Amino acid sequence: MASERALMMIADIGGYTEYMRTHRMSLAHAEVNTARLLEAVVDAAPGFELIEIEGDAAFLSRNADTLNGGGPVAAVTQAAAGMHRAFHVERRNVVTNLCPCDGCSQAEGLKLKFVAHIGEVASQRIKDRRKLVGIDVIHVHRMLKNPVDVPEYLLFSEELYGTGEDALPEVREVSQELEGIGPASGFFVEIEDVAGALPPPPEPSWPSRIGRTLDVAGRGLPYMLGLRRRRRVAAQ
Repeated sequence: MASERALMMIADIGGYTEYMRTHRMSLAHAEVNTARLLEAVVDAAPGFELIEIEGDAAFLSRNADTLNGGGPVAAVTQAAAGMHRAFHVERRNVVTNLCPCDGCSQAEGLKLKFVAHIGEVASQRIKDRRKLVGIDVIHVHRMLKNPVDVPEYLLFSEELYGTGEDALPEVREVSQELEGIGPASGFFVEIEDVAGALPPPPEPSWPSRIGRTLDVAGRGLPYMLGLRRRRRVAAQ
């Protein structure tokens, strides 16, 4: 079983539970829209490897020894900024399609938050999929349950923030009790403070809106017919 020092981050969609509480057609469209949002998020972080989709979250990692310029804090911050922008562009595409169901119209309430950590992990191959295991993998997942009171943020573990090579604006400290690990400190910033405000989106064309409406209807059909199951959050 190979081991490495890894930079890990989880991009987690906020508001997902309420979003999925709806009737069958809307639930199918919500599932499709969530998948599209996560795809956009993952594609916006080419330096990171997708380890797993965990319900409403994407777990990503990269070898900390292969960073090209800058340090771990800079790598995570740049990736989070890119993913945040991609998420909101795709969210706009979802809410401007022509479907009136709650799964499409209420996507505007979804947010994106991040937690990030650095530590030693072991990797193994299971059916051609790379999996990460170790206490630090558990650590980054436990960070999702935190007292941060802003909707979109980037939360660094003390170990990651302590690499200390990058100054970030408006950093605040927060204390956590990580289940099975113990007390821990974290440091967070609001995403807009590092990513900047999004520019006003261009008005989508009618062909684009029609195309996206047909796409979500087609991709949602297997969920409505019970041919595809909803994703479940992986237990950690």
